[in-house]
Amino acid sequence: MNHPDSNKEFPVKYIFVTGGVVSSLGKGLAAASIGCLLEGHGYRVTLQKLDPYVNVDPGTMSPYQHGEVYVTEDGAETDLDLGHYERFTNTVTTRNHNWTTGKIYSSVIQKERRGDYLGRTVQVIPHITNEIKEGIESVSDVDIVLVEIGGTVGDIESQPYLEAIRQFRRDVGRENTLYVHLTLVPFIGTAGELKTKPTQHSVRDLRSIGIQPDILLCRTDRILPREIRQKIALFCDVDEEAVITAKDVDSIYEVPLVLRTEGLDTIVLKNLNLPTDTTCDIKEWESLAQRIKHSKDDVTVHVVGKYVGYEDSYKSLNEALYHGGFSHEVNVHIKWVEAEALELNGGEHLLDDADGILVPGGFGDRGSRGMMEAARIARERKIPYFGICYGFQWAAVEFARHVCGLENADSTECSEETPHKVIYKLRDLLGVDDLGGTMRLGSYPCQLETNSRAHNIYGNTLIHERHRHRYEFNRDYEQALSTKGLRVSGRSPDGKFVEAIELLDHPWFVAVQFHPEFKSKPLQPHPLFAAFVKAVCEHSSTTETLIEVARKALDEPRI
Repeated sequence: MNHPDSNKEFPVKYIFVTGGVVSSLGKGLAAASIGCLLEGHGYRVTLQKLDPYVNVDPGTMSPYQHGEVYVTEDGAETDLDLGHYERFTNTVTTRNHNWTTGKIYSSVIQKERRGDYLGRTVQVIPHITNEIKEGIESVSDVDIVLVEIGGTVGDIESQPYLEAIRQFRRDVGRENTLYVHLTLVPFIGTAGELKTKPTQHSVRDLRSIGIQPDILLCRTDRILPREIRQKIALFCDVDEEAVITAKDVDSIYEVPLVLRTEGLDTIVLKNLNLPTDTTCDIKEWESLAQRIKHSKDDVTVHVVGKYVGYEDSYKSLNEALYHGGFSHEVNVHIKWVEAEALELNGGEHLLDDADGILVPGGFGDRGSRGMMEAARIARERKIPYFGICYGFQWAAVEFARHVCGLENADSTECSEETPHKVIYKLRDLLGVDDLGGTMRLGSYPCQLETNSRAHNIYGNTLIHERHRHRYEFNRDYEQALSTKGLRVSGRSPDGKFVEAIELLDHPWFVAVQFHPEFKSKPLQPHPLFAAFVKAVCEHSSTTETLIEVARKALDEPRI
């Protein structure tokens, strides 16, 4: 490794991020923010997630259980925290950036079956822990690797991972490893006090397995007073300066700035024996934070989905919409609409005040007719529409039914008996019944039609986007739909797959088979989301003008 201002060589450094007390404290955001600060100092950084659940990957898990499935460039179905890693840093994650217990054990069992262990008894120590350590080293082609350990300290499932990172310090040296522990310091309103006992107990559990944290990130709703920091430092055996207030913020994109104010980047560098006299250049993040705080307007987008009861089911989508707003200095508010609710009598009124409608990805029949209804309403009322994956498929089916007159047109995912299979199972997957990892996954090229709306938005004819789908548009129906005003604006270069469609007589109606949300960043909003939010702003402005004209007309005295 080369320091940005020196030719001196350093070994790869490793930062391990653990969590205690309760889950969902924000380890992924904390790790990503540390990575952001270290990139600001000029270091090459990557981040990795180790998940203790036995599933091989989250691909077959319910979104209500796990949140969204984040798809990498190389087609891995991974934890949603990898989205944070890519949004906050320049790292491009791969399948080696997310390891689960299922994935680790599968690899060890395969080696045992091949005879790699030469007849030895296969055990958690050393075979499982060695496999974990090899997984960590598989992404070590950078200056600094940040490794997030899923779950909380004390979980039985996490013990092999904690043991592996304990061993890792012995393997690579104390000066090349750093343990960061995220914990909770709650404020008890009835007592009017901040309580440190949860942090003390959490650190005690961590120390009991041989890991002494170097830095404590204390989640709290207020700045920790010095006496509290001193108390935590004393009982947890860490330096006072290493007790960091991880205060709640209005926007997650403020987290790197808050941690830098606390001096976290300098403390990390010092603990890793790296120069501390470099400047952390995160001016773009400072500018972003100001734009968020001083936005010029607010708009609302109606998202019609199947899993709206748990917002993390659409984590990357949510953030991409916010990014689209950042590019126009507007705050995007999301109004969640359960797709099944649109299927009820009078359900269409849920979209009466919509300035923009987005239908995201999904699987299965539940709510599919509501998604189709959302596409119809957007088409007929000239409301900006953005369809992604499932939203693309149901926009095509809706057009086939109600504009082209193809009665009972459908997707074979929901109706095998449909006379018009506008959407059908990927031809490459016919006869494949396994669900895990069998879809069209990862980055694929798409050729855009010249002078299409999509082409004008991207500014290129050839793009690459990430996919996650098991069904495709049936090109036998392309001519029939095109004749009626639906334009196929994007195809795979070999012409096999339809990737994007749009309506010619609509102010903004674009649907894509891929998932552009996975490549959107706060400092680099995805062009499709930026264009969609702009269309929503224009529609909202037009609507407000018409309402104002109508109001003035009502107020005018009659002659």
